[in-house]
Amino acid sequence: MDINTILITAGAIGGVGLVCGTALALAAKFLAVKEDPRVEAMEEILPGANCGGCGFAGCADYAKAIINDGAAINLCAPGGAEVLDAIAKAMGIEASVEEKKVAVVMCAGDSDKAPRKHLYNGVADCTAAAAVAGGDKVCRYGCLGYGSCANVCPVGAIEIKKGVAIVHPELCISCGACVSACPRNLIKMVPISRTIHVLCSSKDKGPVVKKACQVGCIGCRMCVKLAGDAFEMDGFLARRNYDIPVENEGIVEKCPGKCIIKRGDSEDPAPAKPETAPEQTEGEASETKREG
Repeated sequence: MDINTILITAGAIGGVGLVCGTALALAAKFLAVKEDPRVEAMEEILPGANCGGCGFAGCADYAKAIINDGAAINLCAPGGAEVLDAIAKAMGIEASVEEKKVAVVMCAGDSDKAPRKHLYNGVADCTAAAAVAGGDKVCRYGCLGYGSCANVCPVGAIEIKKGVAIVHPELCISCGACVSACPRNLIKMVPISRTIHVLCSSKDKGPVVKKACQVGCIGCRMCVKLAGDAFEMDGFLARRNYDIPVENEGIVEKCPGKCIIKRGDSEDPAPAKPETAPEQTEGEASETKREG
């Protein structure tokens, strides 16, 4: 191959490269999608947890939805009131602050109180365990304790203790990821000021519950009688009505099934501040009626 052929070939390749480069540069200039600076500013306000609790894929998508689609500005539970206030100021609107909600596992049947019917030796996952003969727990409603909820919690607010999931409310960021992860739908998001819970989800009759768990609801209706509308019956199961504070906290001690508990700043039973209605102040709360 002579020198002229080499030069011609190199020139042709260089020319094609120059044309393609120019075309790409022009495309980048004229066809580029311009980013809205407001979206970037909104994303910087958000905490960057990317937990999905707002219903969007992450903070970036939520920022775009707020700016471009008018999405509600109070969907970021991890950010709390501070982030909500910052978003409201950026958007020039009034912020509507809602009480923080935390996850509660509606089951207290740990390995000391709720027996297992067989040994499960499979994948450490509640959904997988539930697929094997309906789970290894005698109570068909109870927490299986294999950590599906703990595995999806982005901040490590859930631990498995004696075969039952326990949420630490002081760590919970209200993302709700654990709620959808539980195959038995035992996890509920409740207002953080509500400290009295019915930690049972069994809908069986009392005699069946007693055989399956030492701390199960037996459907006696004692809570409804003593605390009124703060509790309601779902068949044989008592449920907490979180819209109404419990004024008669003596029900915690008087519950025959020992499934009604009061919790403080941790998920272990402990003394806590009295439950209050949203409009009450601390002074008014101190006057809350107690019994027992």
